[in-house]
Amino acid sequence: MSTFFPKDTVQWHFEEPTVLRRFSLSLWEMALMTGVVLRLYRAVVLNYGATTWIWLAALGVGVLLFCAMATMHLANFPVKHWLWRAPIFAAIEVSAESVTSLLLIWLGREPNGSTRAEWHDWPAMAFNALFTRELTVLAWAAVLAVVVYIVRRVVLRESVDEETAAEE
Repeated sequence: MSTFFPKDTVQWHFEEPTVLRRFSLSLWEMALMTGVVLRLYRAVVLNYGATTWIWLAALGVGVLLFCAMATMHLANFPVKHWLWRAPIFAAIEVSAESVTSLLLIWLGREPNGSTRAEWHDWPAMAFNALFTRELTVLAWAAVLAVVVYIVRRVVLRESVDEETAAEE
């Protein structure tokens, strides 16, 4: 009998990733959706909530949303890939925000302080968004990298030590 056909076969189970997981693997899709959602969220908060103190909390939620989306994407890859993925994520996100901002300016709904943004305001707004998003995502990726390092060095090493002690 040929050795090409084993007596026992192994049944392989391939699990398709969920929709959210497949979505989080794509740098382009995550960054584009984040940019559009954040710019629309910002416009709503600044247009309708700027008269109360709650708008500060709402802007904080926007920062948390941005960091959460970056985390969802970066968590799929090794830390060494974060060096190029994090800045590109922010650049694509700002591109989507800028295009959304242009659309809102055209519709007359883009806030710029206490007034509506005009076409000449757009380059400064886009540069400001790029600067703040890049700093935010780089700082957040550094914090995440430190947390991953600590977890791998301390927590996982302790669990491995406990397993080897239990086996002996």
